[in-house]
This record gives sequence, C-alpha cells and structure tokens, in this order.
Amino acid sequence: MKPEAKRSILQLSRLERIMDVVFALVIWRLFTFLPTQQVGGNKWASVSEMLLTVWKTYVFVLLAVVIVIIYWLQNNSLLGNLKKTDAIHTAISVFQVFFVLLFIYSIGAGIRIGSGADSRVFESFTAMMVGVLSLLSWYYAMHKDDLLDPALSREEAVRIRDRNLAEPLTAAITIPFAFVGPLAWELSWLAYPFIKYLFKNNTGS
Repeated sequence: MKPEAKRSILQLSRLERIMDVVFALVIWRLFTFLPTQQVGGNKWASVSEMLLTVWKTYVFVLLAVVIVIIYWLQNNSLLGNLKKTDAIHTAISVFQVFFVLLFIYSIGAGIRIGSGADSRVFESFTAMMVGVLSLLSWYYAMHKDDLLDPALSREEAVRIRDRNLAEPLTAAITIPFAFVGPLAWELSWLAYPFIKYLFKNNTGS
C-alpha cells in the first residue's frame, strides 16, 4: 500500500475519534445545562418542586440530547461506509463539528437568555446545518470512488444518501413552527420518525 493511501486511512480513523470525542463532550455539556440548586439555597423545597418548576428546561435539554444522538448515529453510519478520507472531505466534516458545537451554543443561549422565536430558529438552523454538511460530505465521497468502501455498490450509496435526508429536512420543517410558540416548535420535531419512515420506504430499505 502506498504511503499516501495509508495516511488517508489513518486520517479517517483520527477523524472518527475526533467526532466521537466532540459528540461525547456535547452530551456532557447538555447535562450541565440542567438546573441545579446551590447548597443552602431556598429556591426549591424538594426535587418534585424543582421538576415541576423548571420542567420546560428538562424537556428542552432532553430534545437536544435526542437530536445529538440521532446525528451521532448518522455520522457513524456514513463514516463506517468509507475506506478513507481526504483533505476536502475532512474539511467538510470539521465544519460539521463546528455546527454541532454551534448547536450547543444556541441551546445555552436559549436557556440563559430565554427561549424566544429567534433562539428556536437558531437551534433549528444549526441542527439543519449539521445534517446538510453530513450529506455534503457523503455526496463528495460518492463522487470520489476511492473514498467509499469497495464493497458498497453505487445503488446502496444512493440509498444511504436518500435515507439521511430525513434529519436536515426535519430540522428545516421546525423553523416556521419556531414562530408559533415553544410547544409547537418542540412538537414539530416529532415529525422526524414519520419522515424517516417515508424515506426508508421510498428507498426500498
């Protein structure tokens, strides 16, 4: 094997590790967004009172965790079907990581400043861009035959691309609901399993 090919394979392994670390840190960061009470504080008299008072924050964080897990699974699926990477594919993936971090930033801003329509749009947009860049990296890999796993057929590569349209499309659909209200926006994310089901059936998987 040529040294350049070996470096490309090693680079893919390093890229996977970086992404796994980032997603793990993101989940930890989401945990830190959960409300706490300082020792000796009198804000809540019991755990049940705390849960009843700030339940919206818990729902907000739980929704974000679900979104992050979905994208982490998608990312593993796509990278797992590659043989190696190159500079352009890696650059696209790094931009995807940036939007994952920006997604967490948008959640933190919404919790600290207040969940208004603008913060909800910001969160939906950043979540959408994570999916868009994931698809862009896969589209690029599809047109660079030496990046894909040799065992993967062209038809299967197209099916993988189509199946992963559901994530960014769902995020895009939630944007107009952000202007309706927080409950409508949160419920709009529930469209994901139905959209995923439609794409799964249409691709014959």
